Amino acid sequence: MPIRFWFPIRALRFGARGSTMAKGRYGGRLRSSKWSTFTLVLSMLFMLTVVLLMLMAFGIVSLPESTDDSSPNDLSSFRRRIVERSEGLGKREKQWTEVISWEPRAFIYHNFLSKEECDYLIKLATPHMAKSTVVDSKTGKSKDSRVRTSSGTFLRRGRDKVVRDIEKRIADFTFIPVEHGEGLQILHYEVGQKYDAHFDYFLDEFNTKNGGQRIATLLMYLSDVEEGGETVFPAAKGNISSVRWWNELSECGKQGLAVKPKMGDALLFWSMRPDASLDASSLHGGCPVIRGNKWSSTKWMHLEEYKV
Repeated sequence: MPIRFWFPIRALRFGARGSTMAKGRYGGRLRSSKWSTFTLVLSMLFMLTVVLLMLMAFGIVSLPESTDDSSPNDLSSFRRRIVERSEGLGKREKQWTEVISWEPRAFIYHNFLSKEECDYLIKLATPHMAKSTVVDSKTGKSKDSRVRTSSGTFLRRGRDKVVRDIEKRIADFTFIPVEHGEGLQILHYEVGQKYDAHFDYFLDEFNTKNGGQRIATLLMYLSDVEEGGETVFPAAKGNISSVRWWNELSECGKQGLAVKPKMGDALLFWSMRPDASLDASSLHGGCPVIRGNKWSSTKWMHLEEYKV
């Protein structure tokens, strides 16, 4: 009777078939894993796109706008379109921000105020204007000084709806709460009047008891100035002559990085660096007015809540 060796052959066949099945299962898992990774990445990209579109819709993020008359390597050429989000008196023209310096950190928000808002603040302040003073570092009280020859007054924080709208807009722009800001200071410079170079931060403990150190300043220009009246940063680092308005500056303005007053524009600069150290390059002054009048409004902001 012949002997049949069928078992090994069946086992061999089974083994081959099992190997093929194992490979099939492994390959299927591999393909499934690759597909899952691809799906996850695609889902994340989709979610990021949705979030970005929502931020752009609310005006929190916007794309940079390039201009034909500016160099991409020039700090002053970086501009960002601002979408109108807040309420206010009158209609503002197209808003956009411009980086003018990183030392100090300084930015111009063009058309931050409407003409009607500028006129309103001037009208509100005019009856209460008095000779400007400076803060005594020893007593914390105001005192007369030759370094500051303008006239000015303060508007109480939250005084009325127009002021509240402006203060809310400042908070949105700077990301500093309204409660951390002092009241708006309105200043008027006539021909020959100026404010010598100074720091906005304090070098004593007395003046930091309320709200802590001043960290940033927003200077809003309420009028155009025919000649002079620039805000100048004599200790700023970088190419100070790269600004587009260099040829329009007075001799004082050319002594540092300078911003020419333009009605409605706002200049934001930081007195402290991101590491919380005081920034000596934030030294700044107001050049003498040569022709015309200069009206401005200042908002000082602190590290903590400033009680009024």
